[in-house]
Amino acid sequence: MVITYKVEKNLSPEEFIGVLQRTTLGQRRPVSDRTRIQTMLDNADIMMCARDGAKLIGISRAVTDFSYCCYLSDLAVDVAYQKSGIGQELVKRTHETAGHHTKLLLTSVSDAMAFTRRLA
Repeated sequence: MVITYKVEKNLSPEEFIGVLQRTTLGQRRPVSDRTRIQTMLDNADIMMCARDGAKLIGISRAVTDFSYCCYLSDLAVDVAYQKSGIGQELVKRTHETAGHHTKLLLTSVSDAMAFTRRLA
């Protein structure tokens, strides 16, 4: 398995919805509202994507000022790929893109608290 990571500016709503639905995050995002999903994508500052070949398997979507703070609003990894370091790599690369001088802010639901603690 060779995973590639890169910032993608023009991610389609269908790909984003697809990866969300293959995670627990899909239950908490408006996946049935394509227009709202498109707006979420249009207004993100960073969309760090993880792919296995052409398949989108993870995403870190962030809003940042590239100066002081970076709010990681979505961190999603396909359940078939979880526990392999992809989420940690997405967080690391998102923070690098925003700038290590920024404070990275990530809130999570109780289901993801164990993962969030490992990031600290």
